[in-house]
Amino acid sequence: MKTRHILSITVLLVSALSLQTISAFETEQEPEPPLIPQPNPTPDPIRMPGQSPAPDPFPGESDSEKIQRLVKENSKLKGQNANLQNQISSLKNEKSILQDEITTLNDSIKGLKKVIMEQVRVIMELSNQLKEILFENMFIPTIQLF
Repeated sequence: MKTRHILSITVLLVSALSLQTISAFETEQEPEPPLIPQPNPTPDPIRMPGQSPAPDPFPGESDSEKIQRLVKENSKLKGQNANLQNQISSLKNEKSILQDEITTLNDSIKGLKKVIMEQVRVIMELSNQLKEILFENMFIPTIQLF
């Protein structure tokens, strides 16, 4: 009778383990990719519009008037270019001056850091001396009383 119980328990355990492994395999399966739809018939090609010559931007002007207008615009653009070049050079000068100021300020900050560190060191030494003096004045009279 005991062997039947042991046998039935082992059968139940083996069947439970096999069900767990089967369910684990089912959950690890990757889904199949969706089907690719079939393409529709090819669309009609896009037709290019007919190319016409560019219209004259200033109709009614003679060639000499066009040249005069272009010369005026060219001289105006040259003046603007010269102004921009002057602005660029002045900005470069300002930049170099500001960089020099930054350098001097950084140097002064480094010097001030050194001074502050020295002051902190001196303050620490003075506080240690004060601590020693206070402890000597407090403990030496009490020790002499005993």
